[in-house]
Amino acid sequence: MKGEGALPADRHLPSLERSLRLRAGAYQLIRRFFAERQILEVETPILSAAGNTEPNIESFSTFFHGHVDAGARERWLRTSPEFPLKRLLAAGVGDCYELGRVFRNGEAGGRHNPEFTMLEWYRVGWDHRQLMQETIALVEAALAMVGRRAEVVVTSYRQLFLDELGIDPLQAPIDELRTPLGEWGIDPEGLGHDDWLDLLITHKLQPAFPRDRITVIHDYPATQCALAKIRAGDPPLAERFELYLGRHELANGYHELNDAAEQRRRFGRDNAIRRERGLREVPLDHALLDVLDAIPDCAGVALGVERLLMCLADTDAIADVLAFSFAQA
Repeated sequence: MKGEGALPADRHLPSLERSLRLRAGAYQLIRRFFAERQILEVETPILSAAGNTEPNIESFSTFFHGHVDAGARERWLRTSPEFPLKRLLAAGVGDCYELGRVFRNGEAGGRHNPEFTMLEWYRVGWDHRQLMQETIALVEAALAMVGRRAEVVVTSYRQLFLDELGIDPLQAPIDELRTPLGEWGIDPEGLGHDDWLDLLITHKLQPAFPRDRITVIHDYPATQCALAKIRAGDPPLAERFELYLGRHELANGYHELNDAAEQRRRFGRDNAIRRERGLREVPLDHALLDVLDAIPDCAGVALGVERLLMCLADTDAIADVLAFSFAQA
């Protein structure tokens, strides 16, 4: 597939038209990529009676004013299509993907837009390591579309910290994590172990990733499991990966948890953190919890399409790959 359907030289075109053509070409490539692998494209609701409990993500909500028989009045704009896609997996749909708009409140700036496009897909019978390789293949195909190639580096979360910072992220105390970040003068109030690990990635590690390198980090601390399975061991690890192209985080994938009781506990923990932070609690997705035990063993990944387009266009400004930014909408 590499090189197939490469975009013609178009630097003479106005920047808006270049952006639109780049997006259209990427959509064609994505759909061809999955069609060749017989992965079904599906479409799921944008409005839901349930929200995303993740404490670091804020959702938009709106109210339905029709007949009461329609269900919950308050509806949440999805932050990803993950929950309904998993309900489809439980119904036996098999390998599937969705390419569509998602919404996150408060995320506006040079590299963020509150409305953006997410590609999410699931592979039945796979674990996160197998899905890592397919995600790499998709990004390589997208790079080939614009005549680029990238080195691929795959490393564990622990090994990355050891190699680059000389710190064991699974064992180091908070004081050791804070030391390399001293120059930023970060207020430590309310920050825990995982917060400092995230800051080390965003402030020290991620900025140093080379432009023409795909970096894949796998096997995260169990405390950063999100919706991933935890693999027993000393220490236990979350079967999760993230993929970066240059300095941009593109994708986040899991060997998916299919234990409803455990997922309910994680949702409850999220809402407890929300209460501590003075944030509103979010209603749980009971439709997902009711079928989660029936989801087959699988791996899933979400990829930010605008982030990919920014890399293909060689820009750090998300506005350069949008028809209209949030301020212009």
